[in-house]
Amino acid sequence: MSEVIVGVAAVGLVLAVLAWRIHANRKTAPPELPQPDGGEPNGVRRSSSGPRSDGGYLPENPTTETGAETEAKSAGLTRWLTTVDHKDIGIMYIVFGTIAGLWGGTDAMMIRTELLTPAADLWTEGTYNALFTTHGLTMLILFVTPVFFGMANYFLPILIGADDLAFPRLNALSFWLLPPALLLIRGGLVVNLFAKFLGVWVPVDAISFLFEIKPPEIGWYMYAPLSLQSGNPQVDFLLLGLHLSGISTVLASINFIITVFAERDEEVSWADVDLFTWTLVTTAGIALLAFSLLGAALVMLLLDRNFGTTFFALEGGGPILWQHIFWFWGHPEVYIIVLPGFGLMSTILPKFAGRTLFGRKYVIYSTFAIGVLSFGVWAHHMFSTGIDPRIRASFMAVSLAIAIPSAIKEFNWITTIWKGRVRLTAPMIFCVGGLSTFVIGGITGVFLASIPVDLLYHDTYYVVGHFHMILMGIIPFMMMAAGYYWFPILTERMYDQPLARFQAVLMVVGVIVTFGAMLITGALGLPRRYASYPAEFAPLMEITTIGAYVIGISVLLWLWNMLKSYFWGSRITEADVWDLKEVGQFTREWQHFEEQLRERYAADGSGKREHHRAIPDGTGEGDE
Repeated sequence: MSEVIVGVAAVGLVLAVLAWRIHANRKTAPPELPQPDGGEPNGVRRSSSGPRSDGGYLPENPTTETGAETEAKSAGLTRWLTTVDHKDIGIMYIVFGTIAGLWGGTDAMMIRTELLTPAADLWTEGTYNALFTTHGLTMLILFVTPVFFGMANYFLPILIGADDLAFPRLNALSFWLLPPALLLIRGGLVVNLFAKFLGVWVPVDAISFLFEIKPPEIGWYMYAPLSLQSGNPQVDFLLLGLHLSGISTVLASINFIITVFAERDEEVSWADVDLFTWTLVTTAGIALLAFSLLGAALVMLLLDRNFGTTFFALEGGGPILWQHIFWFWGHPEVYIIVLPGFGLMSTILPKFAGRTLFGRKYVIYSTFAIGVLSFGVWAHHMFSTGIDPRIRASFMAVSLAIAIPSAIKEFNWITTIWKGRVRLTAPMIFCVGGLSTFVIGGITGVFLASIPVDLLYHDTYYVVGHFHMILMGIIPFMMMAAGYYWFPILTERMYDQPLARFQAVLMVVGVIVTFGAMLITGALGLPRRYASYPAEFAPLMEITTIGAYVIGISVLLWLWNMLKSYFWGSRITEADVWDLKEVGQFTREWQHFEEQLRERYAADGSGKREHHRAIPDGTGEGDE
C-alpha cells in the first residue's frame, strides 16, 4: 500500500510542476503591442476561425513547431504525417480506432459463426482461441481508447477555450505509437498468412522461422502459466505492442490533464467545465496509475519468458500474482473506456430531451467516486482462486458500493428525460438504448459482486453477457451517437437521417437479443471460451449468433452512411442544425462551428448555396 501512495504522490507532484510551469509561462508572455502594419501583436499569427496555437504564443519564427493550424497546411499525405494540430490528430485517432474496431469486430463475427453449431467444424480450437485473444485486446486497447481520445483531441481544447493541447508534439507522438502497436499485437496472423503465401515460391526450410510466428492463443487476459510456457514468438511481440499502446495512453493522459488545468480559458471556471471534460480528466487520472502498473507487469512477464526469472512461475511469485496485477489494471481499464461514454451521454441526452441535465454536480461527484473506487474492486475477478475469505468479503463490499455512483448517473439521465420534449433523432435513440442496456448490465453485475452467485456463474456466458451488455450500451452506442451529433462539425455536411435512425434501432435490437440470450445461456451453466458445446444449448447459441449478425449489419449501415455523407451529404451553412438555441444548449463547440461558418462564407463571398437543419421532431429536412 505504501508503494501505491508513493506512486500517486510522485505522479501528482510531476503534474503539479508541469501545470505550474505552463501557467507561469503564460503569465510572463510579452505584452501585446500595436503593430504599424496592422498585423498581430508580438508577431503572433492568429487565425480567424478559432483557437489555433500550441497552448502558448506562436512566434513569428517559421521554424518553430506548434500545434497550430498554419495559414497554409501541407497538402496530401505530408499534412497527415507531419501534423501536430489537435483536430487533425483527433481525426487520425478516430479513423485508426474505427479500422481497429472493424478488425476486432470481424474476429467476433468469426467466433459467433463457429458457435452456430455445437461441434468445432469451421475453425480449429487453436484458431478459436486466437480469435477471442485478439478480439479482446483489439477492442479494449486499439478501438475504444483511440476513438474516445480522438474525440477528446478534437473537442477538448474547444470546450475549455484553449488554443490546443498543452504539448502538441507529445500529442502527435501519442498517436504514432499506436500503428506499430497494432502491427505487433495483431501481426501473428499477417505473418502466418504471408509465410504460407511465400512458401509457394520459396523453400519452406528457408522461411521456417516465419511459420513459427502464429496468432497468440493465450487469451486476452494472458494468464500465467499458459502465457509463460507458450513457445509462440508472437506472444513477445504482443507484449511489446501492449507496451507501446500503454505508453501512448499515459502520454495522452498527461496531456489532457495538463491542458485542462493549465490551458483553460480564464472565462471557463471549474463550475463551467462540461461533463465530457470532467470524465476525460477522471479517465486520464485512472489511466496514469493503471497503465503504469500494467507496464511493470508486462516487463516481468517478458523477463520470465526470455531470461529465466520467476515472477509468475510456481517456484517464484506464482501465477496468482499475475492475476492480481493484471486485474488491478483490468478493472480500472473498464472505467477508463466507459467514463468517456458516460460523459457523452451526459452531453448529448439533454440536447434532445429539451432540458438541462438533472443533478449536474452529482453526476460529476459520481464520476470522481467511480475513479476512486475502481482501484478497490479487482479481486472480485478472483473469488474462485482461493484467496482469504476476509479479503474476499472486503472486495465484495466495494464491488457492491461502486454500483451506487453508476446508479446515480442512471437516475439523473432518466430524470432528465422525464417530462422533457424528447426528439427521437439517431443520437437520442442511441442514448435511450444505452440507458436500457446499462440497466440490464448493471443489475446483472450486482449479482456477480456477491461471492456465492459469482462462484456459481464464474467463467460462464453469464459473465460475457453482463460485460458486453454494459460496454455495448455505453461505448459503441455513445460513439455512434457522438458521431451523428458532431458529424456536421467534423465534415460540414449532414448525413442521411432516416437511415441513421433505422441503423440505431437495428443496433439496439441486435445488442439486446445477442447478450440477453448470452445471459440466459450462462444462467443455465454453459462455460465460456470453448469452441464446442453440448447440443442442448444450440437454440440459444443460434439466437445469439443471429443477434450478432444484426449488429454486424447495423455497423455496415453506419459505415455506409458515414462514407456516403462525407462525400455526397448536403452541406451545412447554418450551425444550429439541432435547434439547440431553442432549448438554450448551444454549447461552445457549436458556437465555435458557427463562427467558422460565418467567417468562411464572409471570406469567400459565397452565399448559402445549400441549407440543412434538423427540425424538432427529428425527421430533418432535405436541401433547400
